[in-house]
Amino acid sequence: MHDIIKRALVTEKNTLHASTKNEYAFEVSLTANRSEIKKAVEKIFGVKVLRVNTLVNRAEARRLGKSPGKRILWKKAIVKLKEGDKFEFVAG
Repeated sequence: MHDIIKRALVTEKNTLHASTKNEYAFEVSLTANRSEIKKAVEKIFGVKVLRVNTLVNRAEARRLGKSPGKRILWKKAIVKLKEGDKFEFVAG
């Protein structure tokens, strides 16, 4: 379960969505599908998941001065919880 969910994404926008829409964002494994993500979140945090949306942030070419580089490929999951369920993140 912990190999599916890598980390919680704590940003201003995600914190706003958590408080208003009860939606939380996670960085997840590239090979994980929606049902695996749902089971992992329910087991780890002990909440009821209503919906899971996923998106893949593609690797893109970037430059730092003269040297070319590349951003990494990663997958993001946005999880909507049942009304009344929530959990707190500690940014660290």
